[in-house]
Amino acid sequence: MYGMSTSQGHPQRWLILGVICLAQLTVLLDNTVLNVAIPSLTRELHATTSDIQWMINAYSLVQSGLLLTAGSAADRYGRKKMLITGLVLFGAGSLVAGLADSTGQLIAARAGMGIGGALLMTTTLAVAMQIFAPEEQAKAIGIWSAVNALGFAGGPLIGGFVLDHFWWGAIFLINLPVAALAVVAVVILVPESKNPRGERPDLIGAVLSTVGMASLVYAIISGPGHGWTSARVLLTAAVAVLVLGAFAWWENRTEEPMLDIHFFRDRRFTGAVAGAVLIVFGMGGALFLLTQHLQFVLGYEPLEAGLRTAPLALTVVALNFSGLSAKWAARLGTPASIALGMVCMSAGLVSIAELDSGGYAGTLIGLLLIGAGCAVANPAMAHAIMSAIPPEKAGVGAGINGTLAEFGNGLGVAVLGAVLSASVASGESLSVGLGTGQLVGAVAVLVGGFVAAGLLRRAERVSA
Repeated sequence: MYGMSTSQGHPQRWLILGVICLAQLTVLLDNTVLNVAIPSLTRELHATTSDIQWMINAYSLVQSGLLLTAGSAADRYGRKKMLITGLVLFGAGSLVAGLADSTGQLIAARAGMGIGGALLMTTTLAVAMQIFAPEEQAKAIGIWSAVNALGFAGGPLIGGFVLDHFWWGAIFLINLPVAALAVVAVVILVPESKNPRGERPDLIGAVLSTVGMASLVYAIISGPGHGWTSARVLLTAAVAVLVLGAFAWWENRTEEPMLDIHFFRDRRFTGAVAGAVLIVFGMGGALFLLTQHLQFVLGYEPLEAGLRTAPLALTVVALNFSGLSAKWAARLGTPASIALGMVCMSAGLVSIAELDSGGYAGTLIGLLLIGAGCAVANPAMAHAIMSAIPPEKAGVGAGINGTLAEFGNGLGVAVLGAVLSASVASGESLSVGLGTGQLVGAVAVLVGGFVAAGLLRRAERVSA
């Protein structure tokens, strides 16, 4: 079924990892690339503020809503098939987006790209788990995580470069050759793998998880702009709670659930999940504040600000691609790796908040510390989640991992954005407000690290 020797891994595993990382990179770039095109879109498509919000949010809402369903479909119908489908949908959406001549067309195209993005985000990690032997999985996930960091940093840089030389549609059309190359490489190289049991599709679970997660992310995204007590936010939050509650109830009673609720009885799994949400919460929100700090406090242009956040991603890439972070993690063990990574990330956020009076130097120290922490902790966390789930459910595991990242990131931006707004409203300067937000993020990251490390340590003792 898996088309390889499980003890050795697939003979072309490193080449295949390169192909799936290329597919992953296109999706990640599109999470951030649109931000730099906002002035051009406002001018050329006469886009209103709400149009711009929907262009950005259509992608993330559809992607976050579909992650669990996409992972479940990959396990059932074949991860290779879903990887190819995701690339084709993503490429088609990019083509329509690049040639769009109205805001409605662009929003629809971004939603289509979100469907492709959900399939790619879940299948790339699931395939990586299938083609590597257990002893190499940590290093493979480290490289996969490094590509995530590269996508985060590269979006604004590539977007800024393209907009300096071409019209705004080119930021989408550059996805086409990459997607086409990835499809050919996947067809030739990637082995098919799926759940050998071939369970029936859980259609009710798929609908409930999609509606519930999309409602939850929409409520979080809408909070800062419309007010946390506005009818729109309260209504969508209530829908999210009811529908996700119904999803948990249904998954607990159906014979072939999409998400086995028993996973949550595994302390390794719950520890990794709790830590992952708090870490992404702190990091997502703090990095959202960092871009404002660089532009409004230190006075950099958007492209320059993008370049000055690059040390974070470059540190992650250097430590993961060299295998150093995997070596440290193997020596320290998962709980200690996560705790160490979180301490570094938290110290980095404190550095940005407290040492900014000297200009960029304090921010640079902070970025290097955050990068080192991410390089050690994020792969360890993803590996803990994936290895707590049976291999035949790898797609669902990747869906859970992606859903946590989307949820934590959205919540971090919303809550730390609210901390910033409250600080400024109370008469503090923007600089002080941004610093307060960074410190709240630092505490969340530190708490997340120790919660995860403690639960994982206890799980290791029990299993030993």
